[in-house]
Amino acid sequence: MALPSPINHQDSLLSVNIHEEPGIDFGHAAPGLKLWPLFLDPENGTWVLYARYGGGTRMPTHFHTGQVHFFTTKGRWNYEEYPDDPQTAGSYLYEPPGTVHTLHIPEDVDVVEGFMVVNGVNVTFDDAGNYLGTDHAGSIEELILQTAREQGVPLPRYIRPGAKAGLTR
Repeated sequence: MALPSPINHQDSLLSVNIHEEPGIDFGHAAPGLKLWPLFLDPENGTWVLYARYGGGTRMPTHFHTGQVHFFTTKGRWNYEEYPDDPQTAGSYLYEPPGTVHTLHIPEDVDVVEGFMVVNGVNVTFDDAGNYLGTDHAGSIEELILQTAREQGVPLPRYIRPGAKAGLTR
């Protein structure tokens, strides 16, 4: 078999380095929360982020319509629904579609960092089980860009696929 011709020509690699890009500060939403968008694909419902959370963070309960992959690179956290199964640096977690979780980071943990790949929609609820809203690749992209503008920081550079995949900015 002969080497196939490329379907998509690339002049350069599509790569983002979190150490070269400023994260977007979401401390107003959760203690120490900072997000680095890496890949946002609203057309296919996929979002890839690197996240940093501060100790004492508790995110709203959420239902996953799609699968989630989360690799913890620093710290210790757990889902309230699974208190005896903490995730620590080096842990890889797979969450199948249709699962419900409440992310919790203990007060005694300084920081948690990790890499996530999310497909589909997260539907969020308050402690009483009342609907709060949804998060998906498109809404996450809008929120990140809006927050960067409000803070007067440079718009983040991330991979935005499509007919002609490329980097933003």
